[in-house]
Amino acid sequence: MAVFTPVHEAEAEAFICRFGIGTLHALTPIAEGVENTNYRLDTDQGRFVLTLFEGRIDARDLPFCLGLTRHSADRGLPCARALTDAEGQSVGRLNGRPAAILDWLPGVAKTEPSLDDHAAAGILLARLHLAAADYPGTRANPVGPAARQALFERCKTRAVGADRRLLDRLAPWVAEGAPDPAADLPRGAIHADYFPDNLLFDASVPSGLIDFYFACVDALAYDLAIALSAWGFDAHGTPLPAALAAFQSGYESIRPLTAAEREVLPELGAVAAVRFTLTRLHDRLFHDPVALVTPKDPAPFLRRLDWWTGAALAA
Repeated sequence: MAVFTPVHEAEAEAFICRFGIGTLHALTPIAEGVENTNYRLDTDQGRFVLTLFEGRIDARDLPFCLGLTRHSADRGLPCARALTDAEGQSVGRLNGRPAAILDWLPGVAKTEPSLDDHAAAGILLARLHLAAADYPGTRANPVGPAARQALFERCKTRAVGADRRLLDRLAPWVAEGAPDPAADLPRGAIHADYFPDNLLFDASVPSGLIDFYFACVDALAYDLAIALSAWGFDAHGTPLPAALAAFQSGYESIRPLTAAEREVLPELGAVAAVRFTLTRLHDRLFHDPVALVTPKDPAPFLRRLDWWTGAALAA
């Protein structure tokens, strides 16, 4: 979550009236994250999230993303439902951006999750994959091979020094024709951004899975590899073996991996590391200093690439 597009109370009031959620009491910017503009809405009927979708997500993909979180909530997962107006529409426009209002979910993200939290997070990811098995929507991976190659080429236009050396390390993974380890694996709707800051906890219980805006149809094991890369390393990119094991064990207690998935999991982890190294480098190189957001350091994800490729060699 972040703030790129300013919204004043009068503008918010004009937008929310169509959703029938009462009178606005407070509009509070949410500064965490790097993708979309988010505000907390407090009205006389409750608390909600107002999201303005910035340039990285195509408005045509929003029905898939918002539909998946509703589909998951309908199957008992702690996911937010987007509100609909009198015409049944979830997405409108506010200050030149597509915008939606979602239920506010309780809980807080954990900056230092315990091993039990890791296991619970793995269980929830597996439950999501099973719950989404009959979700009818389709969306190609917005950060798939072609998008990663385009990000790489754009970063080259500004990268110098250490950043250029970083790109040199990533070059083999984004070259045209690079092998796709996800080919022929079980597929379905995935979250594709399953980071600790996108999972809220109420004490030890997951209470809110948020930010489905990278969701797409791809290999289920790739989603697990993304999650392991997010949960199983410290802030510097150093692996946490017990955390990795706890998360994967939790996941496989609900959905065991196939032999093929298990074999290529390190390669999928390497692809995940390349993806997030690239997106973080891009966000830093093209950062708008006016935006109320702090770009994240790409280096820790490059260290994850080293670990995943080492794990692949060890296997």
